[in-house]
Amino acid sequence: MSGEEGSVNLQDLVKRFGTVAAVDGINLEVRPGEFLSLLGPSGCGKTTTLRMLAGFEDPTEGDMFISGRSVRGVPAHKRDVNTVFQHYALFPHMSVAENVAYGLRQKKTPKDEVNRRVGEALEMVKMSPLADRKSRQMSGGQQQRVALARALVNRPSVLLLDEPLGALDRKLREEMQIELKLIQTQVGTTFIFVTHDQQEALSMSDRIAVMLDGHIEQLADPDTIYDHPVSAFVAGFIGQQNFFSGTARESGRVVQGDGWTIRATEAAAEVPDGAGALACVRPEAIAVSDVQPQGSENSVSGTLASVSHLGDVIQFVVLTPGHKEILARLPRPSAPRLEVGAQVWCSWEQDQTYVFGSEQADIVLADPAIEAAPA
Repeated sequence: MSGEEGSVNLQDLVKRFGTVAAVDGINLEVRPGEFLSLLGPSGCGKTTTLRMLAGFEDPTEGDMFISGRSVRGVPAHKRDVNTVFQHYALFPHMSVAENVAYGLRQKKTPKDEVNRRVGEALEMVKMSPLADRKSRQMSGGQQQRVALARALVNRPSVLLLDEPLGALDRKLREEMQIELKLIQTQVGTTFIFVTHDQQEALSMSDRIAVMLDGHIEQLADPDTIYDHPVSAFVAGFIGQQNFFSGTARESGRVVQGDGWTIRATEAAAEVPDGAGALACVRPEAIAVSDVQPQGSENSVSGTLASVSHLGDVIQFVVLTPGHKEILARLPRPSAPRLEVGAQVWCSWEQDQTYVFGSEQADIVLADPAIEAAPA
């Protein structure tokens, strides 16, 4: 099989542990120089997929190609990949420069070339001033940069990253997301990044593969994943979502519940009238007002249960008569100033509503962690 340097191709990839299929027939092509994230909840198969690519697990079925060459059965140290883990596994007795140089010295690389490449790698991750410091004397963010430099100094065609920012605090993690994407753009290496953090995947990725139960639920760029989810699981797992469970009407373009009717621009695929259906709408699409909107395509009334200030946005929680909570988020400058306990109306446009069939409702509503997924 032919392939460009840095390309990755997974063909019918399966990994079973006993009778459990952790990865269940994945097909995936990663483009050279692409930043692709494998995103999903715990147990979805994303880390197992990465470990098979790295050579730490053998597939049960299927094949894997890196730069057009099959790596099934190839030992990890003979694959043109490097891996960065959540726990950086730096040598505490070595300096930063010695840690970065370790792999090159194991390969008997000439000393002059080792020094040059280590210098370039440390400059890339902005760690040159700390080249002589011991790794145990550094912060988590600094250790992460050293681990990244150690992986990149070997110039792999593909870099695999297994939740490498997971041990950092939130502020540092957000800063490192920016740095990591800038570094990837600079070096042009293919990055395959495993994470369960939706915001992390959205902020860095060229494309995202959302995984569930060992398969890829949707593969697309961040805009498409966020604005056009193909399933209720993707809609609920990426960002936050309001779900309304009811009955389909008008060939799936309408979902009707207890005291409310929600309309969508596009009909749910193959959802007959009278069948169970799930309508969903994102919090940022919802306007909140103490005046009943006139001519609104979708409008649900309720009592304002809480108001939260989240920096640049204000979050409202509205409780409907049927005890359904509606979450709305509005930019601070345009958000109304409302008192808790007030009678309010939530309204939004039809094209902000997505409708899925009852089998999708079963997936989402059975797992409260999906509905409460962080933005």
